[in-house]
Amino acid sequence: MSERRNGSASLRAAWLYYNRGLTQQEVANSLGVSRSTVIRLLDEARSNGQVKIWVTPGAGDLTELSLLLEERFELETAIVVPSVGENAELIAADVGAALGQWLSSAIRPSDVVGIGWGRSLHAALATFRPPRIEDATVISLLGSPVRLRDFNPVDVGWAIANQLGATCLTMPAPLVVDCEGTRQILLEKCALDHVFGLAEMMNLAVVSCGEFGANSTSLSRRWVPDSDQAELTAAGAVGDVLCQFIDLCGETVNHQIHGRVMAVPLDTVARAGRRVLASGGWCRVNVIRAAITRLSANVLVTDEGAARALLDIN
Repeated sequence: MSERRNGSASLRAAWLYYNRGLTQQEVANSLGVSRSTVIRLLDEARSNGQVKIWVTPGAGDLTELSLLLEERFELETAIVVPSVGENAELIAADVGAALGQWLSSAIRPSDVVGIGWGRSLHAALATFRPPRIEDATVISLLGSPVRLRDFNPVDVGWAIANQLGATCLTMPAPLVVDCEGTRQILLEKCALDHVFGLAEMMNLAVVSCGEFGANSTSLSRRWVPDSDQAELTAAGAVGDVLCQFIDLCGETVNHQIHGRVMAVPLDTVARAGRRVLASGGWCRVNVIRAAITRLSANVLVTDEGAARALLDIN
């Protein structure tokens, strides 16, 4: 086994064992090797510095994928985590773990930080260990669904602000309101225009994206009526960022739902100093590419499957 491939194997074993919490035998079954090989790979991961407080992806072919993504999409930073299987929840957890590690040292004094939603962003809280930056300001970039199952999008921004000791501005409004008039009243009468105004000063925006279609795992499908979903698909939507639906080219599709969504516009997000997109899974490759284009993203956190699929697109 070459040095590069061996380094990649030790990283995969370490990621499954330490980040996923699998037993050594479960890691062996996942990788198709013996348990003794897993023990050796874990020893190598510790000795070569891949395992510290957490597992740091960045060995072998994953480094090469990161560099290729940075070159292809003109990114400042691309972070690629190993792919083991196609389970959306596990992929989000892995992408989120890497995002939390990166974000721990990315926020600077006096930064205005906009935070979106999604499984990956929620998972980032587990590894987010920043220094205290009390003069930072954190903004939730969208409202909250009325019915919740897993987590409240507002909680992500609040948890990040709490870790920093910073101020958090939430958007106390439903994610989708009944009409454009209601949205305008909320902006004008409930001080939400202040949140939108502060968003124009963002130094850092962190968002995710979800695919759209019959087999979509995107959270937005839970709160968008079936009739709207059919119309959005017909209009060419491949997914959403902040519940704003975009086509393959990254353009917002023409649909009335955008006049009812309580979220900071994507054009505002695209003007932030640093634009971070965190999303994984090869099934999301089209919306990830579209979101990179729309936001002019300069940091991408994704998984190996999505990275390879992105690079395969002409």
